[in-house]
Amino acid sequence: MKSYETVVIGGGPAGMVGAITLGSKGVKNLLLDENDTLGGQLVKQTHKFFGDHAHYASVRGFEIAQKLQKKISQNSNIKVETSATVIGIYPNKTIVYAKNGKEFKVTYEKLLITTGAMEKQLPFINSDLPGVYGAGAVQTLMNEYGVIPGKRFLIIGSGNIGLILAYQLIQAGVEVRGIVEAIGKIGGYAVHAKKIKRLGVPILLNHTIVKAIGDESVSGAVIAKIDDKFKPIPGTEEEKVVDTICVSVGLTPLSELAEQAGCEVEYIPQLGGYVPVRNEKMQTTNPDVFIAGDLSSIEEATTAMIEGKIAALEIARILNGANIENEINEEIKTLSLFRSGPKSAKIRAGLEKFGISIEAVPNVESHGVQIGPVGKLRAIVDCTEEIPCNSCEAVCPFEAIHIGENLNSTPVVDYDKCTGCATCVTACPGLAIHMLKEDVEKSKALVGIPYELLPLPEKGEKMWALNEDGNYVCDAIVKRVVKYPNKTNIVYIEIPIEFSRKVINVEFPKEESPFVCRCEEVTLSEIERAIDSGIVDFEELKRLTRVTMGPCGGKNCKLVVLGILSRKTGVPISKLSRGTSRPPVKPVEFSLFTKNGDPK
Repeated sequence: MKSYETVVIGGGPAGMVGAITLGSKGVKNLLLDENDTLGGQLVKQTHKFFGDHAHYASVRGFEIAQKLQKKISQNSNIKVETSATVIGIYPNKTIVYAKNGKEFKVTYEKLLITTGAMEKQLPFINSDLPGVYGAGAVQTLMNEYGVIPGKRFLIIGSGNIGLILAYQLIQAGVEVRGIVEAIGKIGGYAVHAKKIKRLGVPILLNHTIVKAIGDESVSGAVIAKIDDKFKPIPGTEEEKVVDTICVSVGLTPLSELAEQAGCEVEYIPQLGGYVPVRNEKMQTTNPDVFIAGDLSSIEEATTAMIEGKIAALEIARILNGANIENEINEEIKTLSLFRSGPKSAKIRAGLEKFGISIEAVPNVESHGVQIGPVGKLRAIVDCTEEIPCNSCEAVCPFEAIHIGENLNSTPVVDYDKCTGCATCVTACPGLAIHMLKEDVEKSKALVGIPYELLPLPEKGEKMWALNEDGNYVCDAIVKRVVKYPNKTNIVYIEIPIEFSRKVINVEFPKEESPFVCRCEEVTLSEIERAIDSGIVDFEELKRLTRVTMGPCGGKNCKLVVLGILSRKTGVPISKLSRGTSRPPVKPVEFSLFTKNGDPK
């Protein structure tokens, strides 16, 4: 039986950083992980991280794993055992793990547990059918092994994991038919949701899945609206033709080993479920056992890495008597900063139950979208939600973007300093920045779109320009494509200037014509055929096709229709008749007109 100063259980972000920190302080440690490769969830994460550059902001998850793996391989104080499944922790500080069909035992002076979390399940009829997966399973199959488990997906849950998975599926060429969310708001970051919406994926709030359809495997799903008690509302059922259902309704900490190690565990829903009681230095009620990562609270990988470092520093201080209190306190301060924004209110409430208060920091500053000076190539930053990230500020070579001391504040652009270099576009983890330049004389606009799909468009190609909901706006011509390996490519398109504030995405033209008027389901080809037949007046076009006659009254599509009419006839939009506006300007019940006044 071998003995170690410290054993680290779990080779995810928290465990890897913990082992690296221990090794750097001269503490010999054993890192155990049940997978073949270290990295935990990082190895399946292809998206760029939020946060600051000291904690890998703008770096993709699998790249972070590679960087941490390299550091571990270079540290002689760290011994790694992969494919090692810990099966129990016993008295006398004994750990038993299985590897290659054999049992091994080790002892420790201090123990750092970073076992992470597992996905929560959602009961519904036929949830045991092949084709029902958890989000983590799909990411593992797709991003680690290159296996796509289906062609048409329905995702249950709009937290960050569900939103990110939807985006990754689309990158892999899979159709995502929709995201279903039980509560009345999107659970994840707004920038992730916007990425999905502008790709045309609907997010249905106040909905749930009722059952999976199929005999031997999933062939469809029934969803329904729910009431305030989360009960399906009869008559609202709707069938979705899908072959894969992905459940992404949250995570719960894996606390079993911590319990076996003698740690007191409490149910704290704000932190994810049953979590070990611990102090701000990650020490549990068993003074020889420390925790970090999702076992501590369900958060981002960035906070997991900081927690892993704090725990390791405290272990090193106890074992070696090193004077590193200031270093520990700086890491605690950094962690408090990450948790100081509105998105971390739930975590702060949970930590309060352990007597851990987040250190006061400057107020978070929120700003709307800035448009900037017309005619100058410039960055348009659509990041209005307070999330911990300053990647755009960090990479701007001209200091044109300001976040401030609290990285939960939203960006402010100094357009006098902005040169249009687009470095911020390539770095933004949320794809929340695009480029814009208007040419008033030519009535054209140049829009630079962040683009992470394959194949890449080529210069001169015709594309469809889309709005924030993924709807067709106008045709676009690709002017140039700028490639940034492992960052984000930029596709510059030219469009009519009238749509410069609407266009936020592009896609290749499809054989199937897109809807222009979604209310009345009027397609682009229908409108073009009507114009080709000789209809060149907007009112005539409206009467023939019913375009703009739906509940929105044309608010979403009138300008798009006028743009098509302008393109086909050569007449500027400013010279076209825009039709007559008629009441009611918003949809109301017809009975309204009999309730007020004379019913006759």
